[in-house]
Amino acid sequence: MKAIRILINSNIFISLSAVAITVATQIQLGLNPQWHPYLFLIFFATLFEYNLHRLITILTNSDALNSDKHNWVKDRLNWFYLLVLLSVIGFAISVIEAKLKVLLTLAPIAGLTLFYSTPLSKSASGIFRLRQIPFLKIFLISFVWATVTVLLPVIHSEKAYNNFHILTMIIERFLFVFAITIPFDIRDMIADRQAGLKTIPLLIGEKKSIYSSISALVLFFTIAVFHYLITNQWLIISAFTISFLTTIVFLINERIRNLPLYYYGILDGTILLQGVLVLGLYFINLIFQE
Repeated sequence: MKAIRILINSNIFISLSAVAITVATQIQLGLNPQWHPYLFLIFFATLFEYNLHRLITILTNSDALNSDKHNWVKDRLNWFYLLVLLSVIGFAISVIEAKLKVLLTLAPIAGLTLFYSTPLSKSASGIFRLRQIPFLKIFLISFVWATVTVLLPVIHSEKAYNNFHILTMIIERFLFVFAITIPFDIRDMIADRQAGLKTIPLLIGEKKSIYSSISALVLFFTIAVFHYLITNQWLIISAFTISFLTTIVFLINERIRNLPLYYYGILDGTILLQGVLVLGLYFINLIFQE
């Protein structure tokens, strides 16, 4: 359990989840799952961004280290700074190894991500970040996850794909991430209200927000089933069915929602689970074909 907590609190867990769901994209595209430099790019970019967000919060808010969210860093500041440094070095090396087309695709999305965490201006009223634009936070997070984890494998493969197929994959990924991100905003309602941020839960309330989360997940699954019926990818349908059923239980079960690692372990873990399911069923299918 201690090792799991370290992986989660260091943001290595969410970075591995980003890699797993990107490998799943390879299979959804009809490619064989393979390791490429852009997977390391995604891992280190995710690790850097999530820890940068934490670092900026700590530096700009003296009380942040006392919060449950950042308390893990409090007694491990030197290790945390080392982790940020290693993520920068890893990202730099990955950039050198990645294809130019991949970097050009990633650049504007990475810019949005940095502006999400990095202060854009400072005034008498405080520091302004992109995430403070009303209701933008959840849509920006979902957009970045969807575009990066879908488009980078597409660009790297340099193959021609049906635009409908790619767009539908982006929509599916967006809806899935949107669904599992709403509970984070529900959790942060008090802090967001005090900070003057406008989020969906603050607008429509906790109960309706949970319904919105479930609706987004159902819409994801419905679109995915029709999509992969058309492309005759039963393996993807099977993986997404298990992912959908598991995630919806995590969203509606109150006992699970009260678990200590619910947000950064279970909800973030649904991304990893979906990737592992697609990859696992892919290899199981290969075994039965032999």
